[in-house]
Amino acid sequence: MKLSQRVTNLEPSVTLAATTKAKELKAKGLDVISLTVGEPDFTTPENIEQAAIDGIKSGKVSFYTASGGTPELKSAIIEFTEKNYDRTVEAKNIIVTTGAKFALYTLFQTILDAGDEVIIPVPYWVSYGEQVKLAQGNPVFVYGEQANDYKITVDNLEEVRTEKTKAIIINSPSNPTGMIYSEDELRALGEWAVRHDLLIVSDDIYDHLVYNGNKAAHLASLSDEIFQHTVIINGVSKTYSMTGWRIGYAIGNAEIISGMTAIASQSTSNPTAVSQIAAVEALSGEQETVEKMRQAFEERLNTIYPKVADLPGFKLTKPQGAFYLFPNIKEAMDMGGYDNVTTWVNDLLEQEQVALVTGEGFGSPVSVRMSYSASMEELEEAVIRIRRFIENSKK
Repeated sequence: MKLSQRVTNLEPSVTLAATTKAKELKAKGLDVISLTVGEPDFTTPENIEQAAIDGIKSGKVSFYTASGGTPELKSAIIEFTEKNYDRTVEAKNIIVTTGAKFALYTLFQTILDAGDEVIIPVPYWVSYGEQVKLAQGNPVFVYGEQANDYKITVDNLEEVRTEKTKAIIINSPSNPTGMIYSEDELRALGEWAVRHDLLIVSDDIYDHLVYNGNKAAHLASLSDEIFQHTVIINGVSKTYSMTGWRIGYAIGNAEIISGMTAIASQSTSNPTAVSQIAAVEALSGEQETVEKMRQAFEERLNTIYPKVADLPGFKLTKPQGAFYLFPNIKEAMDMGGYDNVTTWVNDLLEQEQVALVTGEGFGSPVSVRMSYSASMEELEEAVIRIRRFIENSKK
């Protein structure tokens, strides 16, 4: 059978591919250090697990829920939004989805017609462009310079804006760079979008994972006009170490949310009931454990960053949030005679059993993504192996 064009044109996720390959090699008995995965290495906090257990025992999780999320979880999101965004929203402005990735997917399916354009800053999270294409839209990439911490400006946006431009994606803190836009920078981008009546997709999934005194400003908090042009994408996966529970959500214009909910009703029906109970506890329960996890990531960043920055041929800006390093390794590639970053990554895995993610999937063919959501022991050993690989590959 001939497969559809949308499937044959779809690029697979480089992060999932790298993670899968690392797991396969580990299963064969190799001592692989994987710095690929975009998830905390902590287990879900006990209070959240217990809420799920209690929900199971109560019999509440045996049945369908509303497609857009339970009233209890929407209430928790409303309170969370008031506290963190200083914005009042209603249940009609919220959809709960099977992970934040599915929130993005249903959003693009809702707002895009064939040929509509979405501006995506580079480097970008691997699924943005592919999801836009699945909705028959066209991703338009705008490049942020490393000298500007990979952040884009209004001038950059104006160079690529056309009459077909429908939306812009802003991810701060960023996956893969970990960089944060300042309030002034966000305000400039938001006001530009308002002037041109464009939708802002504000991917805030890492907004609580910030370090060394930095804070993540929220686009939706800056003005009423910007808020009205913004769809917030968030979830519990990263902050609460709940990637496996698959709960994300979107907040925005009621008409857009209604469209997203209609798509969800014909695809997933509803997010998993027990996961929604757990998410209520995550957002509403004690936050001390979450802060301990954040502090652990901060310690890992401050310990491992100078070691990675000191690797031969690596150029690296210190991240302010998330849990990734995104070094430019062009000089290291040149030292070993490499002209393809994916080949460099594959050889590193084969020779030193360190798994990284190629920058090609993030729009950067001279970079790699390294997650520091691994133990300190693994991180330090990985740096030793990478240095050895670079030295041994010199021409």
